[in-house]
Amino acid sequence: MTGPNPVDYAWWLASRASGIVALALITASVMVGLLMASKLMRRRGRGLRRVHESTALTGLVAIAVHGITLLGDAWLHPGIVGVTVPFAIAYRPLSTGLGIVAGYLAAIFALSFYVRRRIGARRWRRMHRLTVVAYAMALVHALGAGTDTSIPAVRTAVLVSAIPAVVLLAIRLVPRPFVRSAPQGAR
Repeated sequence: MTGPNPVDYAWWLASRASGIVALALITASVMVGLLMASKLMRRRGRGLRRVHESTALTGLVAIAVHGITLLGDAWLHPGIVGVTVPFAIAYRPLSTGLGIVAGYLAAIFALSFYVRRRIGARRWRRMHRLTVVAYAMALVHALGAGTDTSIPAVRTAVLVSAIPAVVLLAIRLVPRPFVRSAPQGAR
């Protein structure tokens, strides 16, 4: 049986796989973060925060692998500038550029956790809320530059994976009704 040799496409396959893994991890981290912020759970605990943190950091590693493995892509030939400078690459520059910006923002927002005492909790929370913007940019990147999203099942999976995040964001943004506490002594 003759056909394309997968070894000839190893860098491309690695970049696709790491991009998909990155999107899945960042989606999970955003959903857990929104779940914690929505206060839908009475007890968030350290376990949920650890899941949020570890999926974010692992997602950053996958983003880095995604960019690095693109350097070996024999068809794309992006070069260092193509994978580090937003909108500099010739291949779908808008979608690719948004992906690069999203990667930088994801790194800033995720790593800001470790300097939140220095920058102040209020500033950190305000900045961290912009994570959903980076996530939306990553989705646009995946749908616009991802070669696999031309496959209907993959495109549908990307879109469906965002639905829980959109619902949690809506819950987070919708004002909560004022709940009056019961007078002391009343049950």
